[in-house]
This record gives sequence, C-alpha cells and structure tokens, in this order.
Amino acid sequence: MDLLQQLITHSSVRSFTAEKLSPTLRQNLLKAAQSGSSSNFVQAYSIIEVSDPQKLEAIERLANGIGYIKEAGAFYIFVADLNKHAQILQYHQHSLEALENEEAFTVAVVDATIAAQTMSVYAESLGLGICYIGGIRNDLFQIAELLKLPKYTFPLFGLSVGYPDHENEVKPRLPIADIHHMDSYHPITIEQITEYDKVMKSYYAKRSSNPSETDWSTNMLTHFYEPRRSHTKAFLKEQGFVF
Repeated sequence: MDLLQQLITHSSVRSFTAEKLSPTLRQNLLKAAQSGSSSNFVQAYSIIEVSDPQKLEAIERLANGIGYIKEAGAFYIFVADLNKHAQILQYHQHSLEALENEEAFTVAVVDATIAAQTMSVYAESLGLGICYIGGIRNDLFQIAELLKLPKYTFPLFGLSVGYPDHENEVKPRLPIADIHHMDSYHPITIEQITEYDKVMKSYYAKRSSNPSETDWSTNMLTHFYEPRRSHTKAFLKEQGFVF
C-alpha cells in the first residue's frame, strides 16, 4: 500500500487484540513522533506513556473510553509542554511572561499535535491501528493529578496504538471542494451541507458497527448544543497560562 492509500483509508480503531507492543516498536514510535516539524525547534511537547493498570483504568473512566485504552498495545498522552522552557528561563533569571500568552500556548499545541500525527502515520504504516482520545480533557484536574503534571503543561489528548481486532469502515470526508479555498475563504453553503448529510446518512445506516439513523449536521448540532468542558479555562489559569 502506498502512503496516499494508507492515509485515505484511515479509520479509528476501538477494538484491539491483547498483544502489547514490543519495547523496540514503542521506541521507534517515539522516534517517529520526534521527527515531526517543530516551530523554531522549541520542541514544546512531551509524551507520557501510561502502562500502570490502575492509571489506565482511571483514564478509561475519565475519558469514557472503556475497551480501547487499557486494552491497546500501548497508550500515550500528548502534552503541550512549556515547562522545560520555563526551567531554562528560571535558571537564567529571566521573566516567564513570554510562556504565558496565547502564542506560546498555540505553538506548544501545534508541536504536540504534529508529533502525535507523525507517530500515527508511522504506526499505521506498520499495520497498527490508532485512536485519538480527546476524552482525557473531560476532567483536566484529575488527569493532571494522575500524571503529576507541572506548571506550563496541558494534556491535549491520548493516543491508543495497537494491533486491530476490528477495523471500522472509512468515514466519507467532506468533498475537497468544501474544504479547499483558492486565494480567499469561501463559506460553505447549506446546499453543500445538505448533499454531504445525504452521504453521511447512508454511511451511518449501513456501517457494520453501531449503525444509526443520523447525519453530519445532526451530530454537529448535538456536539455543539452547549459549551463543553467548561473547566478548561480554570485549568489553564492553574497551569500558569494567563490569557
């Protein structure tokens, strides 16, 4: 399978075999993650591999990810991390103000996300399955306590990696014309959304796992019905981000 085919046939895996990843494979996944681009080479991320069964069980409950965190071949949490940079600044008796604003935080989020996606692409090239776990943000304070996260860090998402026991069908993406803009932004039309809803309604009705009568708009209305994870701002402030 060439790389493009691998990318366009991606689907999240939520059912893994019991086989754990070997130490060599886990080390190579980390090497792959490190190879991604980093803004100004600040490398503003950390990767926490969680193997303690009790911690994995707690994370499963917090993230509502029962069955595909503890059972994965390996589980990682990607952290936007400016703590190492704070240590450099403190050692040189410099102000930490530059770490506390929106731009520094954005750089750390981007760095961590690039590292995670680079790891994911490498993992899938080996026939492994992956699943991002945004649910770790359901209770940031508990996650921070569980992982002993210091100031100037933010846990973005988890990543389950392992040998697939079952693979879902590929979800039809929005047409390229709906996400590709030339020279300036062109808002999507209701007609375009309606056409995509027809495609997704057919997909959800026919998929082999958890079929349902829904479409993209219905799911988005549910997802954005009310603000989610309202504690995030308080957690960011607790971690030293003052914007």
